[in-house]
Amino acid sequence: MGDVFFYHLTESPLERALPPLLGKALEAGWRVELRGREAAAMDRLDQALWLGAEESFLPHGRAGGAHDARQPVLLTAGEGAANAPACLMSVGGAEVSAEEVAALSRACVLFDGSDEAAVQHARGQWKALTRAGTKAQYWAQEGGRWQKKAES
Repeated sequence: MGDVFFYHLTESPLERALPPLLGKALEAGWRVELRGREAAAMDRLDQALWLGAEESFLPHGRAGGAHDARQPVLLTAGEGAANAPACLMSVGGAEVSAEEVAALSRACVLFDGSDEAAVQHARGQWKALTRAGTKAQYWAQEGGRWQKKAES
């Protein structure tokens, strides 16, 4: 059974915070589903990942391609991942279920601390997942680093 980590973005935008987290997941040997709710938002993330520094390139693709099953990071808009992920990263309020987390090595929920609706949604996800017995950790950006603030 996997754990879920909540990442409260308070100092940097998603486009800057996401690549190091994806890099750590890939270093762990995990395939990743990067799940959002809106195709246009996932297209923007796809472009941001392609425009990153060459030395920190993250191999990835958008769901719906011919090679989805081979993608180390597959960006989806909630349609499911064909790359057999061990890690799910949820952005933009995409839902994560306790059943999914149980089948994964890790799930991550990244949310924008300057968006009150996103904060409230993440709190609701925390409550639902921990009530279902999922172990959770809450991390916040502090001084340019991630600091663990709570654990269930």
